[in-house]
Amino acid sequence: MPRVLISMSPEFLDKVDTLANSEQRSRSEYIREALRNYMRRNRAVNVHKAQQDAKALDELIG
Repeated sequence: MPRVLISMSPEFLDKVDTLANSEQRSRSEYIREALRNYMRRNRAVNVHKAQQDAKALDELIG
């Protein structure tokens, strides 16, 4: 699996590690899951925004 290097403050990393440990996950597993959730949520927001834009455009052109 490819590796990615990211930077974060020590305080933030401590929070990540605390949460990962509380769920008995590795740091990498916890961050991967957080990114999957972010991407899923962001995709849903984008779909909703596109639907709103389409409705507004439809109302404009009647």
